[in-house]
Amino acid sequence: MTPEVDAGNAQLDQPAGGRVDQPARYLHDILDTAAATWPDSTAISDSTGAWTYAEVARLSHAAAGWLRGQGVRRGDRVLVQLPNMRHAAPLWFALSRLGAVFVPLNPGMKDFHLRSVIADSEPVLALVAADPGDRFGAVPAVPVGDCWSAVQDAATTPADATSADATPTGVVPVDSADVQPDDPVAFMYTSGSTAAPKAVVLPQAPVAFAAAGIQAMLGYRPDDVVFCRSPLSFDYGLYQILLATLAGAELALAADEPEVRLLRQLRSTGATVFPAVPSLATALVKLLARDPGPTSLRMVTNTGAALPQAVIDGLRAGLPGAQVVRMYGTTECKRISIMPPDEEFDRPDSVGRPLPGTRVRILDADGAEQPPGEVGEIVVTGPHVMAGYWKLPELTARTFRLHPDGEVRLHTGDYGHVDTDGYLYFSGRRDDMFKRKGTRMSSIEIEAAAMDVPGVRAAAVLPPTDTRDLTIFVAADLPPTTVLRELAVRLEPAKVPAVCRVLAEFPLTLNGKSAKQQLTAMLEAETR
Repeated sequence: MTPEVDAGNAQLDQPAGGRVDQPARYLHDILDTAAATWPDSTAISDSTGAWTYAEVARLSHAAAGWLRGQGVRRGDRVLVQLPNMRHAAPLWFALSRLGAVFVPLNPGMKDFHLRSVIADSEPVLALVAADPGDRFGAVPAVPVGDCWSAVQDAATTPADATSADATPTGVVPVDSADVQPDDPVAFMYTSGSTAAPKAVVLPQAPVAFAAAGIQAMLGYRPDDVVFCRSPLSFDYGLYQILLATLAGAELALAADEPEVRLLRQLRSTGATVFPAVPSLATALVKLLARDPGPTSLRMVTNTGAALPQAVIDGLRAGLPGAQVVRMYGTTECKRISIMPPDEEFDRPDSVGRPLPGTRVRILDADGAEQPPGEVGEIVVTGPHVMAGYWKLPELTARTFRLHPDGEVRLHTGDYGHVDTDGYLYFSGRRDDMFKRKGTRMSSIEIEAAAMDVPGVRAAAVLPPTDTRDLTIFVAADLPPTTVLRELAVRLEPAKVPAVCRVLAEFPLTLNGKSAKQQLTAMLEAETR
């Protein structure tokens, strides 16, 4: 019987980009190591230009000095509401040097939610892309252009030649001696079951450990170009800064262009790694079918939701030689498991093995550990478990549970099982699991069956409630009866939805996920 999976405490090896014997405890240490190792390599680029690692390090010190001049101190929160632009990277490292908190917000966030986040996070400053108007109330809001002119002036002004602490580039380093490994380095606001904002607190050391563990398994390389279309307000996008920096790779931030230009962007940047969410991966498959020319891609990773097998097959067909990496995680610990890239054809239903130095337990409703093959709640421990939720002590205590031995266990609310070799299988999230007609099932298995139907581009299931039966939405050019008939071929009778709604396209969240709340509202409006 093997009730838990322990990835051990072995050294973290980066297959092609070097070796991490002991993960850094601070984000700015990751940058400083990269600047010393690959000073002239391109670190980050966007549609306006690029910076080397030496330049990002210099700019981060200059930005830290500017932020300190604005009154930012250790523990202060700073809102950063920018599109995908390279300025975000040195700003995050600058706040890390100060021990302050980077709070990234999507530029598309509406004022209603913005006001809630401001009230919750109590920031001392906001850095924004354009004239903020009165959106930020009493919080000082500075357009990043104004901030950056001062930062660049500081970065190019020669330091006092008598200063022994001056860097070779002339910028006097900011003293980070007071910064501690458990200091929050970011707040990540996530959606939840209530209207109140919910921020996961990301401390320095757990973030650095998670990034090192992911890099150890994925193996980004110094010659990689990592194409990032995900917003930096989404943790998957934000972590690409760290993963690229750990490897000495270039992070190419995508311009805000329509999805139809995705393949053109991948080719023009020479992208070798593409972190995707399912909607982007699906779009890429369609674009490759129309224009099957070569790309430089060697790896596609996925987060946000499981990739349907049809999409995985489409990526493999359109990107010969590229690896498609399945992963599973949650913001509360960033990444839980990764299928090693060289095992992508093994165990096609698995989401891989836990990160090095972490542990996964499968527990039943009474907290007993489940044997291999038995489904239960996925519970995680390790140095990558974050610090809880900002100003939500009760929710933190329920989710981040302190065990009598002093170990903090992250109760994910997700369900799955492990096999006898320690590979994890994801069954569904708490809200995905339900019973219908006496049969236990998950939204994910029904959505996967729908995606197997030729002509279905996307699928989302709404579980049954007291007022509606099991319903599926699909993006397709098929009639609902055809979709339901095909599902009846693939699923047990109890799992075939009672209702099918066909849409031309799906509503998506700002992070590119299917917006099930909007689908629910659409269904409710139809029944009024």
